[in-house]
Amino acid sequence: MAKTVTQVTLAHLKDKPAPSTPTGISSSASGGSGFRSATARLLGGGNGNRALSFVGGNGGSKNVSTSARTGATFTSPNSSTSASNPNFDGKGSYLIFNVGDSVFICDLNSQDKDPVKSIHISNSNPVCHVFDPDAKDAHDLLIGMNSGDVYTVSLRQHRCTSIAWVPGGDGSFVVAHADGNLYVYEKNKEGATESSFSAIRDPTQFSVDKAKYSKSNPVARWHISQGSINCIAFLNDGVYLATVGRDGYFRIFDFSTQKLVCGGKSYYGALLCCAWSMDGKYLLTGGEDDLVQVWSMEDRKVVAWGEGHNSWVSGVAFDLYWSSPNSDGCGESVMYRFGSVGQDTQLLLWDLEMDEIVVPLRRPPGGSPTYSTGSHSAHWDNVVPMGTLQPTPCMRDIPKISPVVVHRVHTEPLSGLIFTQESVITACKEGQIKIWTRPDSTVSSSSEANPTTGKPSQTSKVGGSS
Repeated sequence: MAKTVTQVTLAHLKDKPAPSTPTGISSSASGGSGFRSATARLLGGGNGNRALSFVGGNGGSKNVSTSARTGATFTSPNSSTSASNPNFDGKGSYLIFNVGDSVFICDLNSQDKDPVKSIHISNSNPVCHVFDPDAKDAHDLLIGMNSGDVYTVSLRQHRCTSIAWVPGGDGSFVVAHADGNLYVYEKNKEGATESSFSAIRDPTQFSVDKAKYSKSNPVARWHISQGSINCIAFLNDGVYLATVGRDGYFRIFDFSTQKLVCGGKSYYGALLCCAWSMDGKYLLTGGEDDLVQVWSMEDRKVVAWGEGHNSWVSGVAFDLYWSSPNSDGCGESVMYRFGSVGQDTQLLLWDLEMDEIVVPLRRPPGGSPTYSTGSHSAHWDNVVPMGTLQPTPCMRDIPKISPVVVHRVHTEPLSGLIFTQESVITACKEGQIKIWTRPDSTVSSSSEANPTTGKPSQTSKVGGSS
């Protein structure tokens, strides 16, 4: 078949107001919340022996094995365009056209007409397609094949944003999505049934629903918020799960009891990243307010704001292999070293020693804050009940810390940071990864604060955005 465009379809995606009682997806043929980014289902086959296999996308999967298998993949041909249009779940107009064995989706109003998404189907070519703007189950695009098969695909995708294994979970893992839902999977569960969940009764409230069928996977849906979940992180023992999101809140859950323990808000804007200390006492968050926020689990409050970035903070991590050069390991005072990277292309290193920071307990209405260096978790429980999301604290009430090292490590915005025993690894959004060697223990004390040697020991370039 010649590789020519056989049909062009225009799709207008519009915001749909959330009803007071949201419409749920109860059919077992629908997946998760009903909005799936990379799933499709087979409606019928001309010859009866073809099947489409997709896996992923908001809690739904379909995997059918037959003698004549039709495979399909979803890709983003242009990474920069895809990054500027990460979702199809909002509003906008898109051009849909097929060439050869592929269907391409372009943003009609973008100056860059490269496809933001493409669907490749082997062993059969798409010949026609039609979009339904009023589809209630989010399967809004029909694709007809020259083999006689018909497929449905959702354009209102909610992409995966973060994924994590459950520590000690024997193959369980969780996946966060841009629609504010988090799904729990069991890797060893051979579920042939697609998951179906009850309607989300109140999209403004946290809720947990189990799949209606015991053999389905995912096994549970956690509705966290109405905005995107940007990052998730488990405490190393799996007790607590932290999430940060587009709404600017971080939330900490007891994973086993499925209860919200506590949470708080950024100074402004979305939160993009989070990380736990090894002992579980502190949670780092970073985001669009250019701050690194330190939250104390013991005191259940923000105990420090790190000021030093000139743009969004995109990655945070504790350095689990660093120890204070002045520490003999016997004292009660513990100093934490952590790092952050941002869109300002810089790596910042911070030291946190709580005995040197005086933090406010609380600010009574109309009064001044009271301060303490000790633990008052029991007192704080009486002031703020468990499960409360606290508002943004007053700027003057929070101690500020400054970085001990500021180092520009890339020329492009940074996206990731990892500490190892021998090195520090940084990654940028243009796909470059650098491995920085830690200084030798014999170097002078003036250099000990900097974990890099000034030059990376290794540099790798990865195709596409990281």
